Amino acid sequence: MKLSLYIAKRYLFSKKSHNAINVISMISVCGIAIATMALVCTLSVFNGFTNVVAKSFSSFDPELQITPAQGKVFDSTDPKILKVKQLAEISLVSESLEENALLRFEDRQDPILLKGVSSEFVNLADINKLIIDGEFMLREGDIDYSVIGAGLAMYMGTRAGFLSPLEIYIPKRNEKINLANPSTAFTRSEVYVSGVFALNQAKYDDQMLIVSIDLMRELLHYDTEVSSLDIKIKEGESLENVRHKIEGILGNDYLVKDRFEQQEDLFRMVNVEKWVTFLILAIISMIAIFNVVGSLSMLIIEKTADIKILQSMGANNKLITNIFLLEGWLITFIGGIAGLIIGIIICLLQQYFGILKLGDAGTFVIDSYPVSVQMLDILLIFVTVNIIGFLAVLYPVNNLRKNL
Repeated sequence: MKLSLYIAKRYLFSKKSHNAINVISMISVCGIAIATMALVCTLSVFNGFTNVVAKSFSSFDPELQITPAQGKVFDSTDPKILKVKQLAEISLVSESLEENALLRFEDRQDPILLKGVSSEFVNLADINKLIIDGEFMLREGDIDYSVIGAGLAMYMGTRAGFLSPLEIYIPKRNEKINLANPSTAFTRSEVYVSGVFALNQAKYDDQMLIVSIDLMRELLHYDTEVSSLDIKIKEGESLENVRHKIEGILGNDYLVKDRFEQQEDLFRMVNVEKWVTFLILAIISMIAIFNVVGSLSMLIIEKTADIKILQSMGANNKLITNIFLLEGWLITFIGGIAGLIIGIIICLLQQYFGILKLGDAGTFVIDSYPVSVQMLDILLIFVTVNIIGFLAVLYPVNNLRKNL
C-alpha cells in the first residue's frame, strides 16, 4: 500500500507528458473544492438564521410548556398537574387559556387571539418591560381590563386610558347557530385598555389581546380548564432534566415542549430548506467529482507504458489498480480538504466582519448574513464528498482491472 501511495502521489504532482491531463486534474480538484466550499457556506448560513430565530424567542415563549396531547384544554387541578407544580426545580407556573375571538371598537373590528393569563404571568414574561403605554392591569374590582399589542392597538385606533371599552365576541361552545339571529351564537364582554405592549413580533403585536384568565373562563364557561401551563425553572437547573422529570409524571396524556418545539413549524421549515439545499449541492458536488473519472481515465491511457514496466518488474494487478485508485482518492481528498478550509475561512470572516450585508442598515433585524459553523455539518460534508469520490473512482479502476 505504501508503494502504491508513493507512486500515486508522484503521478498526481509530477508534470505529465500531455499538459491537458494536468489541467483536467486541477479542474477536478478546483471543482470539488468549490462544491465543498459551497456546502460549508450554505449550511453555515442556515445555522446562522436558526440561531437568529432562537435568540428572538419572545418573553411570551416559556422555557417549558405543558399542553394536552389531545383536545384544546385540560383540567389544571389534575393530580398529575398538581404534582408537577410542586417540583422543587420549578420557579413558577403560569396558567394560560387561549381562544380565537372577534374584537370591535367603534366602527372597526378584527379577528384576534384572546389570551387569558393568571397573575404569575407578570413574572414569567417580565411584561412590565414590554409595556410602551399605560400599565399592566387585567382586573380591578368588578372592572375588566386588557393589555393590547401595539400593532392591534394602532389598527383598532385605541390606546391605554381610553374611556370607551373594547367589545369581545367569542363563539359559544356546544351551541347551534341560530341563522335568524346569528349574534346569539356569541358571548360578549367589554374590557378597557390598561396598557399597550410591543415585542416586535407580528404574531403577538398585531393579533393578541391579553385579559385575565378569570374573564376567559367566564366567556368560555370553563371552571379550572387551561390551554397550557407555562413553566419557568430555577436558575442552575438543567432544562432537559426537568423536562424528563415532568414527562415521567404526566405520561402520554400531556406534551411538554421546549421553546424550539413551541415554534415547531418555523424550525421545521428552516430545517427542511437546509437539508433540501444540502441535497441539491451534494448532487452538484457529484457532477464536479465525476470529472475525476475523465482525468483518471486519461492518466491510465498515458501511463500504459509505465504499467507494462511495473508488470515486467513483478508488480501484480492489485498493486497497479491500487495506484490509480489512490490517485482518484487523493484528488477528491485534496479538493475536499481545500474546500472545507476555504469555506470555514469565508464563514469566519463573515461571522466576525459581516462582509455580505442583507441591505440598508436598520432595514432588517440583522445587518449582515448570519453564519454559524458546526462541526457535525463539517464532518457530514467531508464524509459525503469522500464517499461520492470513492464511488466515482471505481468505474475507471474496474475497467483497468479487466484489461490487465
